[in-house]
Amino acid sequence: MTADPAVLLDVSRLLSRLNKGPATGIDRVEAEWLAELSASRTPHLLLARGRRCQLLLPAEAGPAILRWSRGELDDLPPIALVDRLRGRSGAHLRAERHLRQMAILRSPATGGGIANRVIDLLGGRAVYLNVGHSNLTQGLWRALHPLCRVALIHDTIPLDHPEFTRAGQSEKFRDRFIAAVGEADLVLTISQATRNAVIAWRDRLNLPANAPVVTAPIGTRLTKAEPGRLPDRLALDRPYFVTLGTIEPRKNHALLLDVWDELSRRLPADALPRLFIIGRRGWENRETFARLDRLPADGVIRELSGLDDGQVAALLEHSHGMLMPSRAEGFGLPYTEAAARGVPVICAPLPVARELLGSYARYHSPDDCQSWADCLADIAAAPAIRLSPQVVPEWNAHFALVRKAMQERLPVHLSADMPR
Repeated sequence: MTADPAVLLDVSRLLSRLNKGPATGIDRVEAEWLAELSASRTPHLLLARGRRCQLLLPAEAGPAILRWSRGELDDLPPIALVDRLRGRSGAHLRAERHLRQMAILRSPATGGGIANRVIDLLGGRAVYLNVGHSNLTQGLWRALHPLCRVALIHDTIPLDHPEFTRAGQSEKFRDRFIAAVGEADLVLTISQATRNAVIAWRDRLNLPANAPVVTAPIGTRLTKAEPGRLPDRLALDRPYFVTLGTIEPRKNHALLLDVWDELSRRLPADALPRLFIIGRRGWENRETFARLDRLPADGVIRELSGLDDGQVAALLEHSHGMLMPSRAEGFGLPYTEAAARGVPVICAPLPVARELLGSYARYHSPDDCQSWADCLADIAAAPAIRLSPQVVPEWNAHFALVRKAMQERLPVHLSADMPR
């Protein structure tokens, strides 16, 4: 059997996100890959974007980066004097200072010299793997040739729904998409729904169609519930629902606020279910933020940010259901985190939701307040139920699918690069 290819894993996203709040879905994928490579026998190196440079790092940097991503920052050096004088701070700057000392090679931002050094150290079968939607520039991706370059695309939401992104982000994402998909030798997606969108945008942007586009669903890691660590004075004395994710327009929290307004008109105050909105505040959502700010502190709707995975699991496991009225998702880890525990899921009928959950979920239009209110009133009127846990994608299966795709693509890539 052909050995797994050596890997140059891009960890730029993890470094940029250090100490910036709970991990996003994309953060988790990059961390899972780093943990997998650190624990395996696969020869690997790491690549990280720094200020005006690219850092080629030894595998030994991986465990440190994982510690930092968990918030264990005690071993980081202090902020450099020049950064203090310029008013710059942040864990990522301290981490970069440490990693510069560990670097095998410090290259210009365009990546010159990295590919040759990687081949010297790992051999000609090395693969560059980028799973974090970061460090996607055409200059870098071209400089990494003749390595086999692999990109994992999580979603195309900034292209599909520019109205749900920060100003200017759709244009930036378009440039990154063109760089990655246009230069990649293999494109991976986390769902079939995302694969369909990637191919549609690849064709719309007239990008080369030479690279295979392979679906490799990401895994779901279930954290042990820690109810003893829930915030004080968190009332759990009546039925409650949870919604999980950054409070941004595409997550459609406004619908849930409308639903609770409707429920308050239908039900006596002591029969109203609670709603726990778990997630940090995002962007372009002033009206929803204003509505949240007007809610009474002791009301049935509570906004909770900064909870860790064990606390979230505790709330989820005893809830009456996970609510996901999103207008767009690339995968939706809350779907699988709830379904794997047997927790009911009520969500919008997005293609990826149907792909992952099938008949497990209850589907309602993201615009139909009355339908959602009818459903939730019925569920809240009875004791919490638990369904047969849904079989959801596992990380080992994801890693195996990606390795298989890279094994199959690498000989084709190497053959195409041979001089004629």
